[in-house]
Amino acid sequence: MHNLERKMTRQEFASKAKNLKKNRSTKAIGVNMILAALSLFVNGFGVYLTIAANIGAGPWDVLNLGISKQFGILYGTASVIVSYSILGLDIGLKEPIGIAMFIDAVVVGKSVDFFNMLHVVTPGKSTIHGILIMILGLVIMAFTQYTYMSASLGCGPRDTLLVALTKRMKRIPIGAVSIGLLGTATFIGWLLGGPVGIGTLICAFATGPIMQMVFKAVRFDATKIHHQHLVESLGTVLSSSCKN
Repeated sequence: MHNLERKMTRQEFASKAKNLKKNRSTKAIGVNMILAALSLFVNGFGVYLTIAANIGAGPWDVLNLGISKQFGILYGTASVIVSYSILGLDIGLKEPIGIAMFIDAVVVGKSVDFFNMLHVVTPGKSTIHGILIMILGLVIMAFTQYTYMSASLGCGPRDTLLVALTKRMKRIPIGAVSIGLLGTATFIGWLLGGPVGIGTLICAFATGPIMQMVFKAVRFDATKIHHQHLVESLGTVLSSSCKN
């Protein structure tokens, strides 16, 4: 009898976990929005570390920091501007948009501003010191990417743009499209005064492999995640409201 009850409890737990993952209710969407926001906040700490490494920022951060320098605005404000500009391109290219993409566009950049304000880490004083800080930042970013994607509420604006461009450049592999996109962001950022260095190369070429190792360690397959579109999320919320 106890074994049967335990089995039923496990089945109920598995069922609830499955429903949560698929965002089938307002509560599930709310929980996953919180998961996405917290993940992105910690992801911002990882980004902060890669900048604090002081050996050159990642490609997109070179652009954000360049804009920040030229217009005298905070890094986070520049990041929000870039993120929403890219989100606009994603919408224009008719790519699927999820709720978490809007959260992503704000939380990461502003969390970097928060950690900058607290001066959590002393900037790297040597190349070796900087590389260690940067690798730690990339590992944190990879783990939080896993938890963020687990919310199933949409990929980041930049990842969505990469997929959109790859779809339209059928003869060019996604790796080449990625290099072109990152190269463009880095070049524009450099022209604006953003910091380019060995860290830029580390971010460009080590982010993917580190993320792959982390995903393998937690047995996470990003290709099996069905991200709920914004229209689906709104439909679920409205449907739940009508039932109540």
